Amino acid sequence: MAGIYLHIPFCKKACHYCNFHFSTTRQRMPEMIEAINKEADIRKSYLTEKIETIYFGGGTPSLMTELEVQGTIDRLKALFVVDIDAEITLEANPDDINEENLSVWRDAGITRLSIGIQSFFEDDLRWMNRAHTATQAMDCIKLAQQNGFSNITIDLIYGTPGLTDEKWEQNINIALLLKIPHLSCYALTVEPKTALAKMIDAHQSNDVDADKQARHFSILTERLAAAGFEHYEISNFAWPGFRSKHNSSYWQGKPYLGLGPSAHSFNGKSRQWNVANNSLYLSALEKGAVPFEEEVLTEPQQLNEYIMTSLRTMEGISLKKIKKEWGDEKHSLLMDTAQKHIQLGHIILADNTITLTNAGKFLADGIASDLFQL
Repeated sequence: MAGIYLHIPFCKKACHYCNFHFSTTRQRMPEMIEAINKEADIRKSYLTEKIETIYFGGGTPSLMTELEVQGTIDRLKALFVVDIDAEITLEANPDDINEENLSVWRDAGITRLSIGIQSFFEDDLRWMNRAHTATQAMDCIKLAQQNGFSNITIDLIYGTPGLTDEKWEQNINIALLLKIPHLSCYALTVEPKTALAKMIDAHQSNDVDADKQARHFSILTERLAAAGFEHYEISNFAWPGFRSKHNSSYWQGKPYLGLGPSAHSFNGKSRQWNVANNSLYLSALEKGAVPFEEEVLTEPQQLNEYIMTSLRTMEGISLKKIKKEWGDEKHSLLMDTAQKHIQLGHIILADNTITLTNAGKFLADGIASDLFQL
């Protein structure tokens, strides 16, 4: 099984914290959708496996027209062998969600909505420079549920300067009251060259508080565990049966094809990434070429890739797999490096598997880096 990701690089406005590739100038959007479909045609041989997931990401895919959504899905089904029960996700902003769009998306074959809520509080949304209001954040979820979408995930951000522990608990409680089966929750990060980074440098905003973020993560994990959610990946929580199949494929090392500017592809042996420039992408596709760079992964890099992705999941790192695919020496080296993190209470070794403790989950990137095989 494999997946397809489509990057739709357009937004109504720029969120202060965002460093994804996008443009707020949408004049060339129809041309871009056409180019993405052309890239799918050019790269149809990249995946030979059956497609089990399609993911419209961005940017803001909910800005696409009815014909663009339907036409793109139809095109992919014509080019690839798409599973009849494929998970087809569309990222949507609350201000784009209405009965007409919901009907269009449902009829086009969208089976899952990923809604960029971020916060249910007006002051937080204004600070982030989001395009929607707190009222829209609440109403859009209820409207989606009333119009046939039961498989819904929302994004929430914690650790922002104005978000108190009490407000963060309220965000979680609202999500639980709305009976949302999947939550993706991210600690605010200050990315270089973003508006947020400039605001902090100019002392127009406070920097992130690592202690507060750790508290928010603890509140989150405890509250959702009590509510019956599986903490199946560091930032992702789901009712049983509602895990994101698409994102899970990344962590399981399954192949995927990325379409659109800045999109990444992976086939198990190499990574490819398209140019993160709309004009260069469009001009290349006009000439029938896909502008991408490629990195062929060495054996140590493939092992590190497995360590990094598996450690983030509740299934963890399989030591049997390490020994079978990379040998006794790598297995022994990994075990030696893991000992200090076991003693610190950051990881657990049980049943030939390494998994993170709740304390370790907040330190996952550093732990993975320590475990990497050079």
